[in-house]
Amino acid sequence: MEKHTILGGKVHVYRRSNSKNWQCSTYLNGRNRRMTTKQESLSHAKDVAEDWYFELIGKSKRGELKNEKTFKQAAERFLIEYEAITLGERSPAWVRGHKDRLRLHLLPFFGELGLSEVTAGKVQEYRLHRIETSKTGQPPARKTLHNEIVTLRQTLKTAVRHGWLSHVPDLSAPYKTQGKLEHRPWFSPKEYKQLYEATRKRARELRQSNHRKHAEDLHDFVLFMANTGLRPDEAYNIEHRDVEIVEDEATGEVILEIEVRGKRGVGYCKSMPNAVRPYQRIVQRNSPQPMDKVFPTNHLRMFNTVLDQESLKFSRDGKRRTAYSLRHTYISLRLMEGADIYQVAKNCRTSVEMIEKHYAAHIKNVIDAAAVNVRRERPNKIKSAEDIAEELADV
Repeated sequence: MEKHTILGGKVHVYRRSNSKNWQCSTYLNGRNRRMTTKQESLSHAKDVAEDWYFELIGKSKRGELKNEKTFKQAAERFLIEYEAITLGERSPAWVRGHKDRLRLHLLPFFGELGLSEVTAGKVQEYRLHRIETSKTGQPPARKTLHNEIVTLRQTLKTAVRHGWLSHVPDLSAPYKTQGKLEHRPWFSPKEYKQLYEATRKRARELRQSNHRKHAEDLHDFVLFMANTGLRPDEAYNIEHRDVEIVEDEATGEVILEIEVRGKRGVGYCKSMPNAVRPYQRIVQRNSPQPMDKVFPTNHLRMFNTVLDQESLKFSRDGKRRTAYSLRHTYISLRLMEGADIYQVAKNCRTSVEMIEKHYAAHIKNVIDAAAVNVRRERPNKIKSAEDIAEELADV
C-alpha cells in the first residue's frame, strides 16, 4: 500500500495495490472515517481529501456528523449474513430480490441516514416518495411495496442484533385498511377447454418438426399442470425419476405420484388420472434418462401467444394469466367438484387458509346448504282464556 499524510498528519491518503484510485481517511469524533477520492492523480487526490476533511469539520461543528452506523452499513452486513445463512434454503431469485430492492429503492433514500434516523415517520415519507416518483405514473403494487418494507425490516433487525440500534421502529402502514380479497386468475371449465383445444390444434397444424415438438410439449404441459396443481418452478424442477405411474388403492384409477421439490422443500403430489396420458406422451417423444427434466424448457412465449390469440390473457377481473393460472385452475376445479379442502391443500403443499382466502369464489360448492339453512320451529301461539271459553261453548 502506498500511503501519504497531509494537514499535519490529520488525513491519510493511500492507494491499495489492487486499486488505481486514491482513498483518504481520518479519525474524527471517536471513529475512523474513510472515502474514495475517485482520483488517479496523487495531487488531485490530496485536494479532494482536504476538501472532504474540512467539510467533516464543518458538519461536526453544526452537529450534523453522525457517530452511529448508517443504514448503508447495516444493509451491507445484512446481505452478507442473509446470503450465507440461507444458502440452499432460499431461492437465488429471492436473495437477488433483496439486493435489487436495496440497490434501486432503499439505499438511495435511507443509505446515508444514521440508523436512529430511520423512524416510523421517515418510513412513511418513503412510501410517499415511492408513489410520487413512480416512472409509470401508477403507484407501486401493494405487494411490491410490501416486499420493500420486508427488506427494510430485515436490515433493521440485523442492526439490532449487532447492537447498532435499540429496537425496530413501527413499520406498519398508517390508515391501512383490510386488503381487498382478490381471486387469483384461473381458467373456468369452458375457458380451460378452449385453451387445451387451442394448444392441441396448434400442435397438429405446425408442419416443421422442431416447432411441432415444442407445440406438443406445450399441449402436454397445459394438461399436466391443470391435473397436478404444481407450481411452475416445481414442474421445471421435476426429473423423470421423481414421477411414478401407479394404481391408486382408494379409487382404482391410474395416476401419477410425484415427488415435488420447490419453495416448501420436498413434498408429494397425487395427480388426476388425466395427467397420465400427457406424461406418457412426453416420455415417448423424448426417450429420457431418469435424471432428465420432465420439462427442460418452459415454452412461455408460445403459451402467451396462444393466450393472446384465444383472448384468454386476462381474467374477467383484469388479472393477467400466466402458467401459475393452471395451478389455480386445478385448485378451483377440485373445489367445484366437491373435493375436501384440507386434502386439496395438502396435495398442493399449501394451507387451507390460503385456499379460503384466494379461491373463495369457488368455496360455495363445499358449503352444505342443508347445514346452513336451518329453520327453528316456531312455538304454537298461546291461547287466551276467551279463546278457550269459546271452544268449550262450541262443544
